[in-house]
Amino acid sequence: MRNAAMRNAAMTKGTRMLVVVTTIAFAVQIARADGSGAEVSAANAGKAAEGSLAPFLGEAKFDTQQVYASERFPNVVVALDGTILATWGNKSYKVRRSEDGGATWGPEIIVADPGFQGGGAVVDERTGEILVFVEGGHPPAPLTVYRSRDQGRTWTAEDVTIAPDAKGNVPSMHMNEHGITLRHGPHAGRLLRPTRSYAGGNQRAAWPDHYTNAIYSDDRGTTWRTSAPFPAMGTGEATLAELFDGRIYYNSRRHLSTDGLNPRRRHIAWSMDGGATWQDLSVSDELPDGDQNRDYGLMAGLVRLPVKDHDILIFSNIDSAEGRQRGMVWASFDGGKTWPLKRLVTEGSFAYSSLDAGRPGTPSEGWIYLLFESSGATMARFNLTWILDGRDVKEFLPR
Repeated sequence: MRNAAMRNAAMTKGTRMLVVVTTIAFAVQIARADGSGAEVSAANAGKAAEGSLAPFLGEAKFDTQQVYASERFPNVVVALDGTILATWGNKSYKVRRSEDGGATWGPEIIVADPGFQGGGAVVDERTGEILVFVEGGHPPAPLTVYRSRDQGRTWTAEDVTIAPDAKGNVPSMHMNEHGITLRHGPHAGRLLRPTRSYAGGNQRAAWPDHYTNAIYSDDRGTTWRTSAPFPAMGTGEATLAELFDGRIYYNSRRHLSTDGLNPRRRHIAWSMDGGATWQDLSVSDELPDGDQNRDYGLMAGLVRLPVKDHDILIFSNIDSAEGRQRGMVWASFDGGKTWPLKRLVTEGSFAYSSLDAGRPGTPSEGWIYLLFESSGATMARFNLTWILDGRDVKEFLPR
C-alpha cells in the first residue's frame, strides 16, 4: 500500500516492506495485535527480554575488530536468538552477521544495490522479524523497508504506509539510532524508532526548519504513525530508549540552535505516551554532541541494558576539543539523569556510532556492542565491568 504523502517531486516511489510471521521469544505462543498467534521456535521459547545484571559483570572484557573497510553509516542490532547484525552503506545497503556473540563474522549480504543506509534497524520482539530502512540516496529520497524473518540471512520488501506528521512532512530515517520494541506499560509491543524531518532539503538554509521526531507501529510494522516533533528545531540523528517504568528517553543531535540553547551538548526530551509526543526539553551538561569547536554535532549510539528493574543506559560519542576523534562511552544508572562514568574506546578516528546489548540466554549475553566509523567501521565489544574500570557497580546503583 503506497503512502499518498510520498507521491510528490521529492519522493516518487512508495515505501515498501514485507509482512511475515516468524519466531518470537517471550512464550510458546502469543497473541498478535489482530488476534492471530505466532509460533515460537524451540530455541527461543521462554527467553526473557530482560534478565539479571550479573552477565554484564565478572572479569573485564574488551576487544575490537574491523567489520567493513569502505562506505559509511554504521548500525548494530541484536536479533532475538543473539545473532548480531551490522548494517551499513551509502552506495549499496549491506549486512554482516555474527552467530557467536561477535567473535567471528559471516560474509557481506547485499540487501539493496543501489541502497543508502536509512538509519537504525528494528528488531520486533513479538515476532523476531527485523526491519531495515533503505533510502534511494541522501534524503529526502524514496524509502524502501525490508524485513527479514531468518535473523538477517534473507530480506524482502513490500509497500507499507507511513503517515505524515502534523506539519505534512513524511519523516526520513537516515542515521537515527536503531528502533526498539516497547516492553512495558499500555503500549507494550509497539515498534518505535527515532526519525527526522529534512523540511525539503539538507542545505544549510533549511537547517532552521529541521527537527527530529519518531515513527511508531502497533501492527508489526504494516502501518506507521509519525509522532509530534521533538521540542527543538535544528535537530537530527536521534536516539531513544524505554525505561522500565514505560517512559521514553529521547536524546538528539542538534546541528543548529534556534533558541540560544547550547548546540554542542545533547538535547533531551521525554514521552509519557509511548512515543507519540515529547516534552520537558533539556540540555545535557555531561554529554557532548560532536567535537566542541563547532556547532554541528555528531550521530551517537544509545542502548538500555536488558536488566530487569534497572535503567542502565550506555551512550557513545566523542570527547574531543577538535575533530572527530577520541571515541568514548558513558554510563548512566538512573535512566539518563546523571552520567557518572565514561571510558575511552579509542584515541583515534571516531565518527558515527551505534550501540546495542546482548540478549539473555543467547551467545550475545553480557556483551555491549559498539559499531563506529573509523576507516570503514570497527566493532568494539565489552562488558559493564570494563566501563566500571575497577569500581564496584553497587557504588552507582540506586538504593
